[in-house]
Amino acid sequence: MDFRWSIIEGYAPLFIKGFFMTLEVAVISIIAGTVMGLLLGMLRLADVQHGMWKYVLRVTKWIAGFYVAFFRGTPLFVQILLIHFAVMPMLIHQDNGLLISGELARTIKQDYGAFVSGIVALSLNAAAYISEIFRAGIQSIDRGQSYAASSLGMGYRLRMRYIILPQAFRRMLPPLGNEAITLLKDSSLVSTIGLAELAYAARTVAGNYSRYWEPYITISVVYFTMTICLAMLVARLEKKYSAPSRH
Repeated sequence: MDFRWSIIEGYAPLFIKGFFMTLEVAVISIIAGTVMGLLLGMLRLADVQHGMWKYVLRVTKWIAGFYVAFFRGTPLFVQILLIHFAVMPMLIHQDNGLLISGELARTIKQDYGAFVSGIVALSLNAAAYISEIFRAGIQSIDRGQSYAASSLGMGYRLRMRYIILPQAFRRMLPPLGNEAITLLKDSSLVSTIGLAELAYAARTVAGNYSRYWEPYITISVVYFTMTICLAMLVARLEKKYSAPSRH
């Protein structure tokens, strides 16, 4: 195999730019997906027994359940295309955007269109999976602890903040770490809509030279290094927040 390092050296700025773009997209999507996933998971666990809010919550929980099922049951690649070419033009359009229109919409579409679409798609997808992680983690805590905290006069928010979530977080760290690693790797799919990240850089080099070993092995090494570093970070967090051993 004739591996030509000169090809990688010539396109080093493109790979460096792609690396930072991949990192930026992944970090923003992980943070946004975690926040939305937490809210979504707690919503699906909420319960109202009386009054009009009981029916409102029932409808809301059905919508949330459909959202989770849709984003977990369809390919992320299709979701990215759907959001970029159908949803975002409906929301952000120069003439008749539902959220943003006019000159600002034109600027966002030209300069940040793929970036915004990629983050929205990855965040929505991650939120669906993370909501199930949060829901399972919260449900794994013995209800007796919640009843005991309630008997001490602690409301729902206080119980969640000081009793339930700290314990559930320890159990959720491994699957949350796996989801973050998966999202980091899946960020390569946003290259299909023109975002200049690592996979886009590799495809550009491969197209210019008709050589595939150099660009794709390069980004494979970069992705592997990033995932290993992220896995080590999650392992340290698990060790730091693990429950103390009982002797």
